[in-house]
Amino acid sequence: MTGTQRLINLLELANQGPAMRAALAEEVAGLLTDWPQDCPTDMRATCEALLSRAAREVDDDTRARLRVRLYSDPELSARILPREAQDRALVDAARNGDSVVPRFARALGIPENLACEILEDESGHALAVACKAMGLNRAVFSSLALLSQPRGDIAACYGRLDAFDAISSVEAARELRRWSHAA
Repeated sequence: MTGTQRLINLLELANQGPAMRAALAEEVAGLLTDWPQDCPTDMRATCEALLSRAAREVDDDTRARLRVRLYSDPELSARILPREAQDRALVDAARNGDSVVPRFARALGIPENLACEILEDESGHALAVACKAMGLNRAVFSSLALLSQPRGDIAACYGRLDAFDAISSVEAARELRRWSHAA
């Protein structure tokens, strides 16, 4: 299918109403992350607006899948899927003593048992990788690191917190891809 045909298909999906929003959002995200050479570049802005609108109307699971799909383009992801709500929900759940595992697993697109292993990693490295790959900031990472592993001496706490600065976003994305493929 040519790029122009894909654009026409997406516009048809957009006209089918809210029931097709998830399919529309995922298709547009795929188009934006792998823009076909035969598509006019001036259509990117229209597609971004369409994805932004569709992303506001989909459920949390679809938004999590979109985040994973858009992690290769952090600027696009930040424009389309602002993180404040997800960040706050993760930290609030941890502060309230609620299980963060299901929400964390959905946000990363990984099984819950792997999310549990990430949160229980005493070194903080796995959590740093996950947070960096999701585009979470250091404050959210720090909150999750301290709330998911509140016990231990102060040196261990600082060691976990240092893990965030020790890994780049690129390395984190690579490692998350390996985890996803291995799971």
